[in-house]
Amino acid sequence: MRLTVAQAVVRFLAAQHTERDGVEHRLFGGVFGIFGHGNVAGLGQALATTTEDLPYHLSRNEQAMVHTAAAYARAANRLSTLACTTSIGPGATNMITGAAGATINRLPVLLLPGDIFATRVASPVLQELEDTRSYDISVNDCFKPVSRFWDRVNRPEQLPASLLAAMRVLTDPAETGAVTLALPQDVQAEAADWPEELFARRVWHIPRPRPERAALTRAAELIRTAERPLIVAGGGVIYSEAAQELRAFAETFGVPVAETQAGKGALPHGHPMAMGAIGATGSTAANALAREADLIIGVGTRYSDFTTASHTLFADGAAFVNLNITGFDAAKLSGLQLVADAREGLSELAQACAGWATSAGYRSRAAELSRAWDAVVDEAYSLDGSPLPQSAVIGAVNAAAGDDGVVLCAAGSMPGDLHKLWRPSGPGSYHVEYGYSCMGYEIAGGLGVKLAVPHREVFVMVGDGSYLMMAQELVTAVAEGVKLTVVLVDNSGFASIGRLSESVGAERLGTSYAYRDGTPLPVDLAANAASLGATVLRPETLDELRKALEAARSATACTVIYVRTDPLIDGPSSQAWWDVPVAEVSATAAGQDIRTEYDTARQDRRRHLTPPG
Repeated sequence: MRLTVAQAVVRFLAAQHTERDGVEHRLFGGVFGIFGHGNVAGLGQALATTTEDLPYHLSRNEQAMVHTAAAYARAANRLSTLACTTSIGPGATNMITGAAGATINRLPVLLLPGDIFATRVASPVLQELEDTRSYDISVNDCFKPVSRFWDRVNRPEQLPASLLAAMRVLTDPAETGAVTLALPQDVQAEAADWPEELFARRVWHIPRPRPERAALTRAAELIRTAERPLIVAGGGVIYSEAAQELRAFAETFGVPVAETQAGKGALPHGHPMAMGAIGATGSTAANALAREADLIIGVGTRYSDFTTASHTLFADGAAFVNLNITGFDAAKLSGLQLVADAREGLSELAQACAGWATSAGYRSRAAELSRAWDAVVDEAYSLDGSPLPQSAVIGAVNAAAGDDGVVLCAAGSMPGDLHKLWRPSGPGSYHVEYGYSCMGYEIAGGLGVKLAVPHREVFVMVGDGSYLMMAQELVTAVAEGVKLTVVLVDNSGFASIGRLSESVGAERLGTSYAYRDGTPLPVDLAANAASLGATVLRPETLDELRKALEAARSATACTVIYVRTDPLIDGPSSQAWWDVPVAEVSATAAGQDIRTEYDTARQDRRRHLTPPG
């Protein structure tokens, strides 16, 4: 079959599928792209003649479309994703931030940036990066450190091997992340004869590795000696669809469950073993149990600094059993490594621990801590004022989301408050990008979630700072007919960094949107959202906010709810620390005091070097 390289890429991608537990999915739900020289004559021409098997969507920003693809993949439990194509030059490098976020969050996305001429016949071409050390360098080499697989296809003969390698990485739960195939613009348009089998329907089977028997025995022995165990549920529980097994394990053995940002929703709020969030943005219930625990059972977590409170949360003598699909994460904190799929690992671990359970007193202690935290959240949700406290806005959105809603956020003070306060209905109801904490992710990510799970209501919560980073994907949502409810929270600046700035002696420098004399800027974000095609509501009271959310839920198109909040009202404390270095020398007494407090706090850091068992 004679096709151009770009036509062959499109036909190949349309034929790829994944399978897990007997259920098949299309690997690619479509292609997002922005065309320019470098991809319009290649992939652009090929996509113009494609079928419904690989629909094309126009994005408004290259970084945003990678966020959309990553959010789509997360909502699809990494069984499907999107491909993203750009021109060469700035169109390509705009995707690097999104690629880093996808790889850090272990989410599969396929990036197809255009590249310079492989033949070099007209070098240097427009937007070519010239390097005196080599002619074989372009800006696309910047993708290498943020990609799990990277290749440049300089000849048609190289394409089949590159495509197959890319699919292997995208569908490997232990290796997945951003995959980059750089496609020189002349090669994209070059024709070749391709074997028919390259385009045959291909199914990539997603494995569920089972734990190694000896490791399982060691883990069970360690668990059966524990008196105060705590499960830390991470994103691996969600992606593995292991919520039922986690629930059964927690109930059977009386082990309370704390959740990371990626794992939140693994257990629904109200479950007797659900202690809520853990770490620097966690609940006091989960954090108290973490400090007292003699054993931490990490399931699908990578133990970020927010989860461990910068290694100050878990007791120095605590042991760790780490069930994870990757040995890299399972080995952290000197843990006993149980390398396996989360669902399979929990199921077999439950069989190996039969007959053991925690004491009634420990369960009672967990329940008491959970009730106390619930009372704190109830109070935070009930606060009112003008402008509104952020916690009250979260409470209103939580109520509006119900059982089928998905809340989505990424950066600023909102993710920390959401982690602490949001009451999830179950897996998939909570989507906060906090591995990279990338401002601008929210609206683009909401678009990806809604495309992946169109039957669910998607509530995007975004602050004014993040909104101004990347609001234009509202246009994409409007153009594609994708309904989102965007709650735009305006506190006139970078609230979280403002507070952090004070805590390190930087005195809120550069953290407010105002003239130098403190006068507010004449910026109307609600009017901006309306200009991008969204319906805009402007509630001022808590009752008006609830009515606006009700109206948005019943709407059929994008609604932006603009609400001002008070930046000086903090959410409830997690009673946990996060390590942000403080200047060792300061000219002010306040700065010196802050450094003293920092030196005191970091003395609680533990290294967790004790061998397991």
